[in-house]
Amino acid sequence: MPELPEVEVSRLGISPHLAQQTLVKVIARQRQLRWWVPDEVVELVNQPILSVSRRAKYLLLELPAGCILLHLGMSGHLKVVPAALPAEKHDHVDFVLSNGQALRLNDTRRFGAVLWQAHETVHPLLATLGPEPLTEAFSAETLLAACAKRSAAIKLVLMDNHVVVGVGNIYANEALFKAGIAPQMPANQVSAAKLSILASVVKETLAAAIVQGGTTLRDFSQVDGKPGYFKQELLVYGRGGEACVQCNNPLQEIRLGQRSTVFCSVCQPL
Repeated sequence: MPELPEVEVSRLGISPHLAQQTLVKVIARQRQLRWWVPDEVVELVNQPILSVSRRAKYLLLELPAGCILLHLGMSGHLKVVPAALPAEKHDHVDFVLSNGQALRLNDTRRFGAVLWQAHETVHPLLATLGPEPLTEAFSAETLLAACAKRSAAIKLVLMDNHVVVGVGNIYANEALFKAGIAPQMPANQVSAAKLSILASVVKETLAAAIVQGGTTLRDFSQVDGKPGYFKQELLVYGRGGEACVQCNNPLQEIRLGQRSTVFCSVCQPL
């Protein structure tokens, strides 16, 4: 599933194409995605696009009437193409623009979503989200408070969207390694000093991934529409059994919360 850096790279990629444009109409070839594409979206016509923002892993297209919420799910991606270009298989929704282009959502598995948030309301999926990790709202203090009464594994707490949004499996693995914290350690047993390091490392890791995605970003006007983001070098994720980059000890791989978890038992002691 795309993580926060990929969604942010997508936002950066599509924003220049949508700036100062009007959403002429919406073409929904397949409305049954993860949720049914609502009538409020399908019936939109001639709405100026005020901004393109992100909340957690949702992209928000702000219009005078409200916001279109886009979620890429497990296989979705966005591309900007000529509106007249024939749709391919799995090209489910087009947002036709006044410049003759279209923002097109392709989603093989249809786990993505196109939703509607009316003006001056907050969609239920956004209402209970925690702070954004790259803002001052997420800090060592907020992480310490969230962990104080939690006996769950620190990795699971870090991936809880009520604690902080957008720290998915890849970056939880990477951040815990950099902070020297065992992923299975109970959250309330991690020292305040280590949690302070972890908060900083989360910010640094996500920011670096966004920059790397940006520098390898393909032109979003191309047909595939995919950012060249996955070329980054990961320190632990996907490297179970390989040598640790710090101590050369074989990396361990376990399951936590049904997700692959890779760590170094020497550099991240319990």
